[in-house]
Amino acid sequence: MTRIRPSNERGHANHGWLNSFHTFSFANYYDPEYMGVSNLRVINDDTVMPGQGFGTHGHRDMEIVSYVLDGALEHKDSLGNGSVIRPGDVQRMSAGTGVQHSEYNPSRTEPVHFLQIWLEPNRTGVEPGYAQKHFPVEERRGRLALLVSPDGRDGSLSAHQNGLLYGTLLEAGETVEHPVAAGRRVYVHVARGRVAVNGQPIDTGDGATLDDVTQVRLKGLGHAEVLLFDLP
Repeated sequence: MTRIRPSNERGHANHGWLNSFHTFSFANYYDPEYMGVSNLRVINDDTVMPGQGFGTHGHRDMEIVSYVLDGALEHKDSLGNGSVIRPGDVQRMSAGTGVQHSEYNPSRTEPVHFLQIWLEPNRTGVEPGYAQKHFPVEERRGRLALLVSPDGRDGSLSAHQNGLLYGTLLEAGETVEHPVAAGRRVYVHVARGRVAVNGQPIDTGDGATLDDVTQVRLKGLGHAEVLLFDLP
């Protein structure tokens, strides 16, 4: 069974400095039908204006992944980490017992467009942690590259949760396939472009929940950037 989450039905908040679309209930947007899928709790599609950002704020007991599409995002946290992430970079912050951080667009001229993803942890009260890695285009072009996992397998970032996050770049006609184990479910998010998910076309910002399937097949219908979550 496939359930489509249309992009134009997402929650939306435009604060001037921040334009944000919420796939699942977040902040002032609440829809009991869209509280998340399995341990995937948040996908926020955020654009932050030049020189603006999120001031220092706290999180706890959440695995937070940032994925930059365009521009640059500067990160600072109470663990002493400071970095700038750009397209192809994936950042994971384990909030655990508590962490303070800020996210800022360091550019004076260009907005930053990124996805912020929250995954519920498989255990609470862990020591906070941070990791970042660059995944080159050639590792994602026409294949599913494992970006985040529970154990850091295949060069992925490890996180305290039971999902697998893959990323791919597809051109028109290119296909990738992902086997789905019994008892697992899949969520597909189209960061940009257009793809067919098991034959069903979806567009930029759309998502698809797939239950009771043994395989997911993604086919590019033009240039596309896609995230695939294999979830418990």
